[in-house]
Amino acid sequence: MKKHLLLFGAAILAIAVSCKQNSSAQNEVTSVPDSVAVAGSIVFFNVDKVMDGYDMANDLRSVFETKTSGIQAEIDRRGKKLEKDLADFQNKVDKGLLTQSVAQVQYQKLQEQQQSYQQYAMRKQQEISEEQQVMMNQIANAISEFVAEYNVEHQYAMILASAGNILSTPVVTADPKLDITDALLEGLNAAYTKSKEAEK
Repeated sequence: MKKHLLLFGAAILAIAVSCKQNSSAQNEVTSVPDSVAVAGSIVFFNVDKVMDGYDMANDLRSVFETKTSGIQAEIDRRGKKLEKDLADFQNKVDKGLLTQSVAQVQYQKLQEQQQSYQQYAMRKQQEISEEQQVMMNQIANAISEFVAEYNVEHQYAMILASAGNILSTPVVTADPKLDITDALLEGLNAAYTKSKEAEK
């Protein structure tokens, strides 16, 4: 699940941020260590590392996984009950303990119960998918906004997002001095901590 979220996040965050487009941002940037890259450089950050180390992403994933586990447990509980009811019905039919008319009524009810279960499971799986999409959008938006604010101060020509998979990243190889991942991650976590304290 975590690996899937990270790859999904990498796809969402495969962005390049132009300093010209972000020069009008007015929010104050949390102070972070300066990169050795100078203004006008093309720099990059590692999405996987940011997703692993970003406190907001970890908090949201924890909430999502807890909620998902609860939903899956309820789906499993209902599924086992349905299986038990079907097995009990089949056992009674095999032993000749039900008249044909009673068996038909119970069979119809079991079919309705099975259909209801399938609809419930599909609805809950859809909810999980939507929750995951919203979570990833929240993380992507927070990172994107911070990168834009960060670049107001540093004035890089471009900020690229790299990922572990060479097929899904615009950065195949680069000078490590142009890697601003640690600076971004420190700033993101500081900004998130500040926002949480402000909510108290």
